[in-house]
Amino acid sequence: MALLCKPCSLPRLPPVDSLTSKSRNPRRPSPTLASAAERGGVAPRKSVSAMETRISLVLALASQAASTSQRLLGDLAAETAKYAFPRRFEARNLEEAFMSVPDLETVKFRIVKRTDQYEIREVEPYFVAETTMPGKTGFDFNGSSQSFNLLAAYLFGKNTMSEQMEMTTPVFTRKVQSSGEKMDMTTPVITKRSGDQDKWRMSFVMPTKYGGKLPLPKDPAVSIKEVPGKFVAVTAFPGFVTDEDVNRRESKLRDALKTDTQFQVKDDTEVEVAQFNPPFTLPFTRRNEIALEVERKTE
Repeated sequence: MALLCKPCSLPRLPPVDSLTSKSRNPRRPSPTLASAAERGGVAPRKSVSAMETRISLVLALASQAASTSQRLLGDLAAETAKYAFPRRFEARNLEEAFMSVPDLETVKFRIVKRTDQYEIREVEPYFVAETTMPGKTGFDFNGSSQSFNLLAAYLFGKNTMSEQMEMTTPVFTRKVQSSGEKMDMTTPVITKRSGDQDKWRMSFVMPTKYGGKLPLPKDPAVSIKEVPGKFVAVTAFPGFVTDEDVNRRESKLRDALKTDTQFQVKDDTEVEVAQFNPPFTLPFTRRNEIALEVERKTE
């Protein structure tokens, strides 16, 4: 008798063609997996063209130039304000009331005595850069311009440290002794004449923040000196300075000091002229000063 069997319940195998097609077309990753791969940095980086690089460089340079321009404009505005909004000394008369000076650092002093014709000041020590002026006069245009430019070059970077220093006031022009007497300076430009050689010297007052540690001049025609503290008799006047005007006002100041009961002109003292204003200042608002060194009379 023949035995009858039930068909086995084995799982059905897929057709061979189906297996072959699946092996040829692997399954693509899901969008979730793809985005994860991109977040992990697997996605290829986009290349930057030469044109885009140039544009980025131009924009960076433009931004830097704008920042520098703003800083320079700010500095220019601050410097302009010093001249546009000047300060005034205490006036002794109507003529002095119109005089003004730039708001720059100047020589420190205290007023000891005031009269209708002059005032006596006690001046603190300070440093100056000075040079001997060409020619036999202290206020001819060519000689003054050459000396001023020489000192300005030192002040604005022609020194051993390439340091650009602040402008001060006044400029001093002064007669000097042949022995090399020290000159006083600061806000005015000082010009000083050598008595026996008929020479003058011009001086710039140095900013006090450097003290005695000033950079040395590269030009041998410029020298640095310390001016000791002293007493001076001073009278102010407006306008542009001439040699004739200096001689006349010096003689008048010496005559006035002859009657002073407290102070007298020191022996061998030469006149010193301080000019506080730039050339474009109106003549009647300019401040100039004639000064003579004095000492207390002994009883």
